[in-house]
Amino acid sequence: MAGTIHHGLVIRKSPKLPLHAYCDADWAGDKEDYISTTGYVTFIGSNPISWSSKKQRALSRSSTEAEFRAIADTTTEVLWLQNLLRELHITNTSSPVIFCDNLSATHYSANPVFHSRMKHLALSFHFVREHVQKGTIRIQHINGEDQLADTLTKPLLRARFQLLASKIGLTLRPPILRERIKDI
Repeated sequence: MAGTIHHGLVIRKSPKLPLHAYCDADWAGDKEDYISTTGYVTFIGSNPISWSSKKQRALSRSSTEAEFRAIADTTTEVLWLQNLLRELHITNTSSPVIFCDNLSATHYSANPVFHSRMKHLALSFHFVREHVQKGTIRIQHINGEDQLADTLTKPLLRARFQLLASKIGLTLRPPILRERIKDI
């Protein structure tokens, strides 16, 4: 992004390496075509390891639908990371948690009753539900104030962006690093 050359990620040593993610959607955020934007940030311990922000493939008819599509995309990423960690012989004892700030989407992921008004999401619904039932992932509601993925889905006031970015681990590089970068 323009104007962020002096920003960087700080990787911290962590005794435990739980895999978790924050996902969010900006429902109908694009005012030209009303397509929603999905964003997620995945972490191992306190360190962000992957993130994404992209427009969804289809128009969502509700904020719950947009958020559930974000959960499905995040589930795919978390499962891929889980397999990668397994291949690297890094095992986690707990199921990864995906934090979502939409209560309805969180309930849909665990509810064994498929709702007729969500039929158009059948594949995503069954994909997420299968992994929740097997215990390979957990979906957990999070307060909107604590939603780190907001940095990837919607415009924020500078102070709010800086607060969330610092919680993700994005920091300003020290001046000595700035000088080294300048010389490159």
